[in-house]
Amino acid sequence: MRYRRFGRTGWHVSEIGYGMWGMGGWTGSDDEQSRRSLDRAVELGCNFFDTAYAYGLGRSEKLLGEALARHSGTKLYTATKVPPKNLKWPGRADTPIADVFPYDYIIEMTEKSLANLGVDTVDLQQLHVWSDAWVNDDGWKKAVEDLKRRKLVHAFGISVNRWEPSNVIKALRTGLVDAVQVVYNVFDQNPEDELFPLCRELDVAVIARVPLDEGSLTGTLSKDSRWPEGDWRNIYFTPANLAETLGRVERLKEAMPGGMELPDMALRFILSSADVSTVIPGMRKARHVERNIAVSDGNPLDAKLLETLRGHRWIRTTNIE
Repeated sequence: MRYRRFGRTGWHVSEIGYGMWGMGGWTGSDDEQSRRSLDRAVELGCNFFDTAYAYGLGRSEKLLGEALARHSGTKLYTATKVPPKNLKWPGRADTPIADVFPYDYIIEMTEKSLANLGVDTVDLQQLHVWSDAWVNDDGWKKAVEDLKRRKLVHAFGISVNRWEPSNVIKALRTGLVDAVQVVYNVFDQNPEDELFPLCRELDVAVIARVPLDEGSLTGTLSKDSRWPEGDWRNIYFTPANLAETLGRVERLKEAMPGGMELPDMALRFILSSADVSTVIPGMRKARHVERNIAVSDGNPLDAKLLETLRGHRWIRTTNIE
């Protein structure tokens, strides 16, 4: 495992982190399997784990808390998120921040997450949605300052709305935000335009989420792919989006070097960016952990292939999360 500096925090985190959304109750999730996968990740050097209260109403956080206890002798960095009080994703400019992130609510939810994790301090607390229309509100700013002063959190971040990577620029300029979590993958390259340069300037850490485009970049989906009722992927992969995605995946496969699998190429593309502090694929099985962590071997994609992959940028603006 290779490690990268996590912005101005100075932490050195595994460049392959662990996204824990799937452990909160996705179709097929199994707590015992999740525990084995988390343990295997720690064994292989993963030290950055991203969860959220909304992932199973604390279920994912509790699984991480158990893992922290099992590996108490190893420094593991914990990141979680405050869900929007109105439980609406994404954050919208026309919604008053009082309905989403009032001061007391941010404090209350942080305390609940600490209890689930079984820790006194969380390394990184994040807001789970955002709109820069809220940036001038004093409540969220005071919450950040008080959480740090009380040592309930070490650092503070924002998880940016899907396909809106610039809708956090004003918040970053307040100086209160230590990390930003953003969708970044072969298809979704827009963060490179404005967000990454500003993060570089301000020394803000970047967490790349959805590295495999909710599964399309594993190469395992087909036109017949379906999920049980209530599974998030039914919302994401509408018939039209699934058809468009599959066509783009097939074209992407044509660029794939012999001996390399699509998920490996997708993760190596993300790691090619020095602006990324860590990438957090979802991993519910030990074999997924082993496959993804194996990408952290210091062997970058060659420049010609990288240039080819840049031609697969997909401009998407209809926000569904």
